[in-house]
Amino acid sequence: MNVRKAPPPPSLTPRRLSIGIGMISLLLIGVAIYWLRPTPQLGADEEVLRTVDALFTAVTGRNDKALTQCEKRLRVYREAGKLPTPAADTLDSVINQARGGRWEPAATRLYAFILAQRADGPRQSHKRKATKS
Repeated sequence: MNVRKAPPPPSLTPRRLSIGIGMISLLLIGVAIYWLRPTPQLGADEEVLRTVDALFTAVTGRNDKALTQCEKRLRVYREAGKLPTPAADTLDSVINQARGGRWEPAATRLYAFILAQRADGPRQSHKRKATKS
């Protein structure tokens, strides 16, 4: 009877150990860079901010007509230079995700994007302050 034995497992040499640790370290550094990169910013244009708010309403309400209207307005803002390209790309990705029927993940992503926006300064309120006469 001819029975073959399995070859012994490769031994863990110092060289293999250091290569493995190096590869894991590179992977962790890559993941950290990916997760810690800054979120694209919208800027302070009120029209853009209102449109992004309307986009959030359209996505959470699963309203395809409102989604299309927001997409058109965002495209105009992008072409006019009011909406930075990285932010526009992120919003386009959210819109495409919603169009693909993935409304909930799109809403979650858009919500996180909105929360990550920094205030670039005090925004003017559209409400008038009551004056004492």
